[in-house]
Amino acid sequence: MNMADAPSLSGAFEADTAACGREWAMAASALVRLPAKPQRDVAQAAEATALLANARALRERFLRVHAATLYDRLTDGMTRSLRVDELAYAAAALVPGLVPTRAQVAAESTCAQKDKDGVEVDQGLLLAHVLGMPAAGRHLCHAMLLPRPESAEHLARLRREGTLQLPTAELRREGHAIVLEARNPRFLNAEDETTLDDFEIAVDLAIMDEMTQIAVLRGGTVEHPKYAGRRVFSAGINLTHLYHGAISFLWYIRRDMGPLNKMFRGLATPGLPAEGARAFTREKPWIAAVDAFAIGGGCQILLVMDYVLAARGAYMTLPARKEGIIPGAANLRLPRFCGERIARQLISKGRGLDCDSPEGLMICDEIAAPEAMDETLARLVEELTTSGAVSLVGNRRAMRVGLEPLDLFREYMAVYSREQAICHFSPQLIANLEANWRAAERRA
Repeated sequence: MNMADAPSLSGAFEADTAACGREWAMAASALVRLPAKPQRDVAQAAEATALLANARALRERFLRVHAATLYDRLTDGMTRSLRVDELAYAAAALVPGLVPTRAQVAAESTCAQKDKDGVEVDQGLLLAHVLGMPAAGRHLCHAMLLPRPESAEHLARLRREGTLQLPTAELRREGHAIVLEARNPRFLNAEDETTLDDFEIAVDLAIMDEMTQIAVLRGGTVEHPKYAGRRVFSAGINLTHLYHGAISFLWYIRRDMGPLNKMFRGLATPGLPAEGARAFTREKPWIAAVDAFAIGGGCQILLVMDYVLAARGAYMTLPARKEGIIPGAANLRLPRFCGERIARQLISKGRGLDCDSPEGLMICDEIAAPEAMDETLARLVEELTTSGAVSLVGNRRAMRVGLEPLDLFREYMAVYSREQAICHFSPQLIANLEANWRAAERRA
């Protein structure tokens, strides 16, 4: 496929879908005829790069003209809510070739990250265009703030028993609090495809639980010899899974627009705005209890908490530079806490922060001795709920409108969707993981 021969767009959705679809199909057929990425010689690699780039350029042109019509048709005039993964695969069916199908993504998911052609980058382009449109982007954000259908299925058991075990998360009531314990003990409570669904469902249920006034997020005990039997808050993204190709691009978007944004904004209600004077959300204040460390995604989570308790000796890092990816919404939120200069040092230079340092206390609210974490957490819950949580919720809503209105988040996620897709499939990511984490030596 040569861009010089690419079709002109007429502006008519059906005609342009058909014309572009033929070009994308020819490019896909040409790519399939080439050897798999690891077996390509220099000429074949250059040909594959050109095919992918030209097809992607045509997708950009198509989306600039038709993104609004596409979203309108996929959501029946914004009367139907689709999550980002549902949207991406519905778009693949409506406009063949625009974004990969489930089968195409599944085929690449069996490859190591370095051996993928990166078909999921086109999902990032689609989401960037949708989120870049105010009405459609707000509608998509709202869809991602709705409780998941699975959450309703578990709620009756939580109501009845006061506890719920999921494969990688546990919920339990402790006085006025509902405690969400994240568990991925083999990987120091890192986040990956095996944990995300459980985590989001647990966040939904923590907010929906009527018997408690406040939610607590804490890491469970881990297996690593250095920390065996100790609690760890989070090791961030599972870099071993990332290197071996087991983290999808949509994982990043689902995580930041799903559970993290739900902790920050609450659960949306069908048919009602999620922000503004007419908004209605169900939400709770959140406390994070940081044992040992909050690395990468763990540090990102602290930025949506209402109160952060950390153990003395715990630390925080955002090792985005050593990973080659964008640290979620930290670029948006971190400067509010510690200023732009320190934020740049954390993100671009790999600076770490001790939780009890002056800079660390810009993110953390209180430090406790490691052996006193349980007692301090119980005291905090009692202090914060003595007068009820109504004013806590009202104040967090009022503060959020000024600090990070939904449109600001939407615009950030539009940029993030495109840039993270490119980073996720960059050769530099692989080089960084091999150089900084010895990822090739680790078992998935």
